[in-house]
Amino acid sequence: MQSIYQQHLGERFQDLHPKIQERFAINSQDGICAFGRGVMEEIWHGRWYTLPFLRIGTLRNIMFPEIGKSVAFTIENYAWRDSFGRETVSWIRSFHFPKRSRRFDATMIYSDERECIVDYLGNQQHLAVDIHMSVAENGGVAIKSGEQRFYFRRMGFRYPMFFSGVAEVCEWYDDDADCFRIKVSVGNPYWGPLFGYRGSFQVEYQSLDERQFPSHVFPLKEEIRE
Repeated sequence: MQSIYQQHLGERFQDLHPKIQERFAINSQDGICAFGRGVMEEIWHGRWYTLPFLRIGTLRNIMFPEIGKSVAFTIENYAWRDSFGRETVSWIRSFHFPKRSRRFDATMIYSDERECIVDYLGNQQHLAVDIHMSVAENGGVAIKSGEQRFYFRRMGFRYPMFFSGVAEVCEWYDDDADCFRIKVSVGNPYWGPLFGYRGSFQVEYQSLDERQFPSHVFPLKEEIRE
């Protein structure tokens, strides 16, 4: 079975570094989960007026206002089929600051209708973001976010970019250091840089049945609208 990332990239998936292919090939049928552990060399945020938005993000495990260097980091990737039958992959990122830990949760699906990955940010899938992936020159995955939509109960609307941000992400494998590296930057054309981090991590794979997944992997609610 193809993963959602193989569906999105098609033949270009084979141009990824083998370690990146392995990491982005997990699917609900292979029973393989990925666990990463490492250090974020730097976590930053934009100017003072970005802080209220980042603090609001902590209520749904999206973004956070803390900054730091050499911050311990973990990431968990599980694949399953959600209650609507869609192939789904979790991204549970934890940042362990000296005084508290913060989470940045997301669940991703592939949308045939939108012809891209849809990334539901947070633990209640209120915010759906189009994700466009490509192969970076270093063999990594290059990601850029697109249109964003907000869903709450019966309400749904396209989220105005004036109040949001565009994420650019690159994850690649460093053969010399024998580790994965990642760089994330979120910015707004009106407000400037908002949030980001960069660092490295190692990944281990385990065979787990969905019944063995910890409860924090699953969103508190699922949204059918893409």
